[in-house]
Amino acid sequence: MSLSARLRTGFAEAYGAAPLIEARAPGRVNLIGEHTDYNDGFAMPVAIGPETRVAFLPEAGADLRVAALDFGESDCFDPATVSPHTEGGWRNYVRGVVDELRRAGVAVPGGALAIAGSIARGTGLSSSASLEVALTHALLAAAGQSWRALDIALLAQRAECGFPGVRCGNLDQIASAATTAGHALLIDCRSLALRQIPLPDDIAIMIVQSGVRRGLVDGEYNTRRAECERAAAFMGVAALRDADEAMLAAAQGGLDERAWRRARHVIGDNRRTREAAEALAADDLIATGRLMRESHLSQAADFAITVPHTDSLAGLLNTAIGDEGGARQTGGGFGGAVVAIMRRARVETARNAVLANYRTPDGALPDVRVETPAAGAAVIAR
Repeated sequence: MSLSARLRTGFAEAYGAAPLIEARAPGRVNLIGEHTDYNDGFAMPVAIGPETRVAFLPEAGADLRVAALDFGESDCFDPATVSPHTEGGWRNYVRGVVDELRRAGVAVPGGALAIAGSIARGTGLSSSASLEVALTHALLAAAGQSWRALDIALLAQRAECGFPGVRCGNLDQIASAATTAGHALLIDCRSLALRQIPLPDDIAIMIVQSGVRRGLVDGEYNTRRAECERAAAFMGVAALRDADEAMLAAAQGGLDERAWRRARHVIGDNRRTREAAEALAADDLIATGRLMRESHLSQAADFAITVPHTDSLAGLLNTAIGDEGGARQTGGGFGGAVVAIMRRARVETARNAVLANYRTPDGALPDVRVETPAAGAAVIAR
């Protein structure tokens, strides 16, 4: 059963009716540029096939009833006076979007809403941003409004920083909202300039799940952000986007070692991301692969967000791929997925190497996907 069919079937079972609006938003995999977004830097994600879908039947003056079909759970609240849910979890992502729309002057109607997705949580493919963006599209459509993709993304980012309490940057939401099929997206996270990078047809993007689940709030994401802010303040810049290698060298010894290493990763990944965009645009997979390998090592040594399982996966893939391409841990860190770029002719070699030599922490074979860059979010029925 397709995701849309599962969503509509679940909606009918929950509410005994059919939805008026359906919206979708893809997950994303970040090719390079990790923890650079909240440092006003550069990142280069692509949207992928797994996605979140939201179905909605508005009813003016009613409470908003929400069915999370994948969890078999529900929520109900007044959208005009929304507040955080004491249990947290998925409910606060929904409530956070409603609250931000209300603050933006949107009259969010009540009614019946259902959510279903094909992005596994905790796998580094941004299920939360996908939910926020899809939900924002659906609620705006119900309110008779249409916003730019970038504005939807920024509201979704504020929603995640709000009730859920994850001090995220804007990379994930922009990737879900503003990507183009067949392209990577180079994001300047300060100016919000977006550059679509066409990917040659013979390039494959492989995503391998380590099987190590992660949680951004529990996984020290907020701590990493605070360390970056401390480094920027020591160097006298607004954000690490404004720092360079010379400033970093001058700060060594004065700035505490941990914050200095965090800064070295961010400054390096900003440079690597810009160089990788140019390399991909020129179909130079040798340079792209070198930069991805360097990024993974920097995440491990300086940002301390890899784990032994993702280090092992990245090493296996880099050996199997050879010089034309590379692999690195992707996402917020502390587990999740490894992403690799390679020629399509190397896909089976890389897949076979992983399946022969890697097992998840519970001893299972890993999930291996080959993705084609997908289109960004949209309302697909109303």
